[in-house]
Amino acid sequence: MASRVTNGEYRALAELRYQLRRFLQFSERTARSENVEPQQHQLLLAIKGMPDGSVASVGALAERLQVRHHSAVELVDRMEAGGLVRRGRGSGDRRRVIVRLTRRGEGLLARLSRHHRIELRSVAPALLRALHTLLGDGSSARRHIRRRNA
Repeated sequence: MASRVTNGEYRALAELRYQLRRFLQFSERTARSENVEPQQHQLLLAIKGMPDGSVASVGALAERLQVRHHSAVELVDRMEAGGLVRRGRGSGDRRRVIVRLTRRGEGLLARLSRHHRIELRSVAPALLRALHTLLGDGSSARRHIRRRNA
């Protein structure tokens, strides 16, 4: 049986969602200030930030962006036309399409990421306070993660 949610936890959840919304709005404004749509920025970041051992296939990017495969294809099409990414074939499976950043895409992502890093440093204390309130000490957070991954 789940324990009762405290007023402090409700406040922490509200604060967490508020700070996340503020950060997402900042991210959208910042992307648009560089003349790209927020989802294009997210694609650049997904390509560059793929987990170790993973490649930026269209299917993997669709998963990372939580969009349908055809939507990822359309996004890659637009970004390739804009000179931000290029497609190539996988070395093991020639049917597999791998997406890579161009030099222009790398530069854009670096600029956007520097702005985001500064903003995150600004909002991090509020986010961490909310998370600490919700998760308590690190051991309860680790137990929660282990249960979810089991």
